[in-house]
Amino acid sequence: MSFSITNFSARQIHLIIFLIVGSLLGYAAYSMKILGLEPCTLCITQQFFYCLIGLSAFVSFLHNPGINASRVYSFSLSLFSLAGIWISGRQVWLQGLPEDEVPLCGPPLEYIIDVFPFADVINALFMGDGNCAEIPWEFLGLSMAGWSLVWFLIILFLGLTSFVKSKASI
Repeated sequence: MSFSITNFSARQIHLIIFLIVGSLLGYAAYSMKILGLEPCTLCITQQFFYCLIGLSAFVSFLHNPGINASRVYSFSLSLFSLAGIWISGRQVWLQGLPEDEVPLCGPPLEYIIDVFPFADVINALFMGDGNCAEIPWEFLGLSMAGWSLVWFLIILFLGLTSFVKSKASI
C-alpha cells in the first residue's frame, strides 16, 4: 500500500491543513506562555495568516463544497499561504542581515496601535523592525521564522494539490 497525498480528496486535504495549522498555533501559544518568547510584529502577522488559513480550511471541511466552491477555498488557502511565505521570508531575510544593516527597533506594537494611524500599523505588521531580526529560538538549525516559512510552503503545496484535486473531479 503506497501513501501519497494524491490519494486524498480535497476535503481531506483541507482537514489536514486545519490540523497542521491548529498544531502550529498551539505551539505558538505554548512558546509565548510557557517558554516566555515575545512575538515580534512579523510573528504576529504570520499567526494572523495561519488563522486565516485554518479558518478557511475548517470551513471548507465542514461545508464539503462542490467543485467550484472547493476551488475557491483551495485558491484562498494558497493566497493566504503565499502571503505567509512573503512575511516569514522577510523575517528570515532580516535575521540573516549583518548587525549593522538591521533596521532600528521600533516602539511596541501596542503603542503603535494606540498612537499611529492605521496605515502605519499595517506597515509595521508587514515590514518588521530590529526586533524581528532577533533569533531567540532554534530547532535543527532553523529559527522559528525559518520553520514558519517551511510550513507555509507545505501548506501552499497542499492548497495547490487540493485545487488540482477539485479540478480533477469534474
